[in-house]
Amino acid sequence: MTQLQWETLVAVVRGARLDRPLCGFIADSPWLPGWSGQATILDYYGSDQVWLETNLKAIRCFPEAVFLPGFWAEYGMCTEPSAFGTRLIWHKNELPFAEPIARGSESAPVLEKPDPRTAGLLPFVLRRLVRARPAIEAEGHAIRFAVARGPLNIASFLMGTTEFLMAMQLDPVGTHAMLDTITAFLEAWIKLQAAAIPTIRGVMLLDDIVGFIGPDDVAAFATPYLKRVFGAIDSDVRLFHNDANGLSCAPQLGAAGVNLFNFGFAHTFAEIRSLAGPEVALLGNIPPRDILAAGTPEQVREHVAAMKAALANDDTRVIFSCGGGLPPGVPTANLRAFLGEAARRG
Repeated sequence: MTQLQWETLVAVVRGARLDRPLCGFIADSPWLPGWSGQATILDYYGSDQVWLETNLKAIRCFPEAVFLPGFWAEYGMCTEPSAFGTRLIWHKNELPFAEPIARGSESAPVLEKPDPRTAGLLPFVLRRLVRARPAIEAEGHAIRFAVARGPLNIASFLMGTTEFLMAMQLDPVGTHAMLDTITAFLEAWIKLQAAAIPTIRGVMLLDDIVGFIGPDDVAAFATPYLKRVFGAIDSDVRLFHNDANGLSCAPQLGAAGVNLFNFGFAHTFAEIRSLAGPEVALLGNIPPRDILAAGTPEQVREHVAAMKAALANDDTRVIFSCGGGLPPGVPTANLRAFLGEAARRG
């Protein structure tokens, strides 16, 4: 994002009021390759040039939007699990999948901490960012975020979601040991990204599995580990994405170090605000698939207008978005309708 966009984002997270709402969208491989019309998902992953050109096309087409994290180098859900030795399944035009390494077990596996400098896909992610940095900065943008999947998300890919959730209950000691190893790895991965790219001043973690558990388990198995990862570097924006159930984690976001929360559209701003408190900025919240992707421009405008009305003209610590990342199929016309309605006065 540009320097002005970054300064505006930080200002909103800190509680500044703007003349018009800030609009930001989590944008990555589910949306960008299909929207660009120039590449398959596999091309997007496999070519530095295709990846860069696709991201450049997005920022040029929507200069008034903040894309989060911006120029995200990723391989779907596979990046971090690959460091632990998962088998990766690739498709031409579908998202890849990381197969579990502890299939069928309800006991947490004993893990060794991978070295993010050498393990799995991580060196390729970092090299892509370092090599693309001059072109990104020539466009007036900079890489602002270190990004990773969260500890529970990674654990669910290593074990399988059901098996991991069962292990939390049947093998809590082993689960904590596994999460401790994953978290130590993530701390090193975040630090490595920040050391390689000095413009990084934000941390973005994505962990929908936090939305699958109750508040007691969030406190025991999520909050302390999220806090460690968010605290790995000194940062101004600590963005947490969980578009599954957000009610259990919302009251604990501050304790985890989160100051910007992207939550699911099933919850209202008022509901999350009452739980998260006034200090956590909120990113949302129209339905991403059924409205932003599948709706008409007029329906998008209606939902944005309703979102504005529900906020009762108080958009302090609010960034207008959808309730989750940009899904496949969001057309240019719908994003323009969103941005236009958000900017409309009155």
